[in-house]
Amino acid sequence: MATYGQIRDYIKDQHGYWAQPCWIADVKAEHGLTTRIAPNRIDPNRREKPCPPKKRKDVEEALRHFNMI
Repeated sequence: MATYGQIRDYIKDQHGYWAQPCWIADVKAEHGLTTRIAPNRIDPNRREKPCPPKKRKDVEEALRHFNMI
């Protein structure tokens, strides 16, 4: 399983921007890859910074590249 840093580096190399870790976590949660809710989350039922729809495709591509989805 790839680390958040590896995923961010892949997105930077392929698409030219740094993905925020919260975007990666949002997409991973959507695909059932997260195991817990972060203890510092203010509202356990919603994310403060969900992945923007325009960036979701790039994050999913990175997860496919690392055979995570």
